[in-house]
Parts: sequence; C-alpha cells; structure tokens
Amino acid sequence: MSHAVPPLSRRRFLAGTALRGLGAAVTLPALGSLRTAAAAATGEPPVRMAFVYVPNGVNVDRWRSNGDGRDYELGATLEPLAGLRDHFQIVTGLAHRNGSAGPDGAGDHARATATILTGMRPRKTAGADIRAGVSVDQFAARQIGRHTRLPSLELSCDAARKSGSCDSGYACAYSYNMSWRSESQPATAESNPRLVFERLFGAGRGEERARSLAARREGRRSILDFVAEEARGVAAGLDAADRRKLDEYLTGIREIETQLARFDSLPLPSVPDIDLPDGPPPSYGEHMRLMADMLALAFRTDSTRIATLMFAHDGSNRTFPEIGVADGHHSLSHHQNDPVNLEKIAAIDRFYTEQLAHLLRRLHEAREADGRSVLDNSMIVYASGLSDGNDHSHDDLPVILAGGAGGRLAAGRHLRLAGERPMSDLFVTMLDLVGASTDRFGDSEGRLDEVLA
Repeated sequence: MSHAVPPLSRRRFLAGTALRGLGAAVTLPALGSLRTAAAAATGEPPVRMAFVYVPNGVNVDRWRSNGDGRDYELGATLEPLAGLRDHFQIVTGLAHRNGSAGPDGAGDHARATATILTGMRPRKTAGADIRAGVSVDQFAARQIGRHTRLPSLELSCDAARKSGSCDSGYACAYSYNMSWRSESQPATAESNPRLVFERLFGAGRGEERARSLAARREGRRSILDFVAEEARGVAAGLDAADRRKLDEYLTGIREIETQLARFDSLPLPSVPDIDLPDGPPPSYGEHMRLMADMLALAFRTDSTRIATLMFAHDGSNRTFPEIGVADGHHSLSHHQNDPVNLEKIAAIDRFYTEQLAHLLRRLHEAREADGRSVLDNSMIVYASGLSDGNDHSHDDLPVILAGGAGGRLAAGRHLRLAGERPMSDLFVTMLDLVGASTDRFGDSEGRLDEVLA
C-alpha cells in the first residue's frame, strides 16, 4: 500500500529539513524557495570556519609570494590556486611562539600540531597527563554548536593514535590532534570517509542505521534510494532554479557514494554505534579529496559550521608515489639546503595546494539562498605549524585565509604584517566573525583586524 508524502510546510524547512528514510537523513542545502532557519532569523546565511593542516613546513622560497597588496605574484607552489586568487589572502608574519623549543628542547613537530589551533604550549609528557589548551574550533563550538546537528566536525587522513610517545618525549595525542575540547581532552578526528558519510547522512538509533547500511551494501543501493519519495515531494514545491540546485546536490552525494564503493570493504556493523575499522582509499590524493568533499557537504547543508581537516600530522614521513617522490616527507624536510631535497619538498607542497584548491572549488561551486557561494560565507585557514622544517621554525608561518565571511574578509591580496604577530590574534578576529566573540584566546595580544575588508 502506498502512503502519501505529508505536505512539506515552510515551518518544517525552517527547523532544518532533511529527507528521511530507514536510517537515513539527507539534509538539504540552502534553497531560495525555502530559506534556512539561520537565514530567516538574520536575513543572511551563517558564517562557517574550517582549518586545514599540512605538516612539516614548506619550501619557503617556493611558497613566498612577491609583492604586497593586490599587486603580487603567487609563489610557485601556490599556482594551483591561481584561478581562485580573488577568494583568498596570503598572510605573512604570523607565529606560534609556544611551538618553539624554549625550556622543553626537542619535539617541534608535536608542538607544531598541538599549538596550531590552541596557541598554548603543550606539557612535555609521553604519559596520560597531557595538557594543551582549548582549540579555536572547539571554543567556537561551545558558543554556536547548538545551532547545527553537529557542533563540529573533525577530519583527518591519518588514523588516530591515542597512546605512546611520538616525538622526543611528547605523547602521540599531541602529534595527531589539532582540535582540543579541553586542556586534557583532544577531539579525535575521523579518518574513514565511510564513517564520516554515515555521520553526515545517518539517522535514527544505532540499530536502524546499521540496518540501513547493511541494506545499501547488500543491494548496492544509494542512501538516496531510501529518501526518493520525499525527494520527489520536495522537488514539486521548488522553482526551476532550486529544482536544478537540488538535483545537482543529490547527484554530488551519489558520486561520493560511488567513490566510497570503490574501496569500501568494511564488515557490516555489529554494534549500535557502528564502530567500524578503518577502510582508507587506495590513494592518498583520493583520500584527501573525499575528506574535502565531506567537509564541503557538511557546510553546504549547515550540518555544522565548524570543521578541521588534517591532511597529515606533523612529523609524518609519508611518501608520495602519485607525484614521483619516494622519500619520506619528514626526512626530506630536514633538507640541509640540498637543492634536490628542496625540489621534492616543493613538489609535495604543490600537491597539498592542489587538494586545497579542490576544497575551495567545491565550496565556491555551492550556492547559498542569497546568491553568494558557500566559500563567500566561510573562513578557511590553510596552514602548517612550521615554516622551514629544516630549522624547525615556528615564525613566519605559511598561512592562507580563504573565503569572505559574508563579505567581511578581504581577499585577492598578499597581507604582509608589520612585525611578528601571534596567530592567535587571527583567531580572535575569526571568533568575532563566526559569532563567538572573546577578547583573548591562546597567547593573543589583540585582534588581527588587518584581515578585514
């Protein structure tokens, strides 16, 4: 017996609508025909922020851009961003002083990751008495996380390590986490794209979600098959432009599922919380792009407004067969000014920049109800906790600030700060823009209003 789809009232959409089926909830993107709750309340879409981390510093000479303001040339390893240069600014002169050795000696890679979003010096310990600081993403999540289904989203392309020593007496928790809920509790990132997908689009109790995943895998079905009837009902109430936008969005979800299916060999879930082992993609580049797609989907549907993505932990010695670099990244970062090593580092830097470009394009292609792109209404920080890996330097960090924060951030320029500034100053300004204002954060000394339009 067929059941009619209930009327899709405006109130239902304003509550944060999702197409629902067995263990599935496909949240809709912002549509002009049916404004989101945030847009209805404020007259404009919300501002989101994300932080993308790359390890081991950069080849500084290839990274550096010539010139200031809008009259500048991109560094060679930033060329993949050329088509997006009106949507980001390069910020030179930011530092994390608490990442430097000080009285703690060796361990710069662990400190680089632990300080990047906290601005605080981590306690040097390989035991359980870890201590860093609340990270900027989690500070914001405390203030605005209640507005979305997920207060924040933590992603990584490295499997988590929670115990042991990873860098000169520093616990692995420092190296593998840049997001910290409290001084002693890291927010462990998810590295399995399948589990991220299920977190974004799963619904109901654990058992119901498990049955949904099992049914999809056994029948080679899409999550969209479980919400098809509701999707048709929604489409009938939209104008032509929004029907096209909805179709593009659902097509994008199906494409991601197709990619996941290429490497998805996970066993069926057997416990309510679907605690599955990792199932990484066959290539590192594909892994990074899939995680970027997940982040973009989360922002596009307002599932969360706060996210972090670690392409790799600092100290990573990953090789890069996709670009012909067989040496480990960490080993190469101690280049000793060898031109061969520096060229390989530059190639790795460019490879990472290509992944950033993929993320920014995804966000730029997604349109909000106000006509702006999701990127226009976001802030994306791309950075490493070291500048030159050979020197283990924590000053003059490589930092890109992308997006417009609803028209409040400047873009299309190289911002060269006068003197060294704590990176935490940038975070104070970003917290203002996302609606989680504070006068101090980490080791901040003020606001970095220079990044504003």
